[in-house]
Amino acid sequence: MKKSSSILAMAGLFILGTNQISAAVFQDGAAAEVKRGFTQVLKEQFIQGGAAFMGIVLLCLILGLAVAIERIIYLNMATTNSGKLKQKVEDALASGGVEAAKEVCRNTKGPVASIFYQGLDRADESIESAEKAVVSYGGVQMGQLEKNVSWLSLFIAIAPMLGFMGTVIGMIQAFQKIAAVGNLSASLIAGDIQVALLTTVFGLITAIILQIFYNYIIAKIDSIVNDMEDSSISLIDMLVDHKK
Repeated sequence: MKKSSSILAMAGLFILGTNQISAAVFQDGAAAEVKRGFTQVLKEQFIQGGAAFMGIVLLCLILGLAVAIERIIYLNMATTNSGKLKQKVEDALASGGVEAAKEVCRNTKGPVASIFYQGLDRADESIESAEKAVVSYGGVQMGQLEKNVSWLSLFIAIAPMLGFMGTVIGMIQAFQKIAAVGNLSASLIAGDIQVALLTTVFGLITAIILQIFYNYIIAKIDSIVNDMEDSSISLIDMLVDHKK
């Protein structure tokens, strides 16, 4: 009985010591991983994914970010204080007439000022002509706001598809190795499977990043379009009052 107890005690000490060593090794590995940094790990994983598909996925990310940044800069420059502009145009109409109001629009940037100018330019003909000009030019300005956004949605769709394609090709190569060797070994196909999965991961990461920018751009466009529509109604009302 004493002998059994001593054996169990020794076994317990051995297991405890093994767990402590494993925990120490894991902590050291985790510390080394953190020390390397996220960007370093990401770069290593990207290189392991292979240049064929990972390069295309990276190209989609770069082009998508270029389009997104260009659109964000354009939309921020197109955003104006429409309330202040409407007040200036109304005061100019009251004091100097249509030409003074057009001068205010010429000196103001943004789609709302451009729509105002087109409406005021047709104001001498009739209210209906001014309204048609506002509607037509509003469509032109909306097209300018949405320019190149379709390319961004294309990159969002292509990036994960390329990743999935790389995964499928990697799995095919793994099965070809199994068929050639005739033996199912984890070490034989682990590398191919890792490469295959990495392409999917980076494709999804690219799509997620671009999707965030895409949603912001769409929300910004909707806000500007709503402002354009509201301002167009206000302009027609101002022209009607000016005619009276």
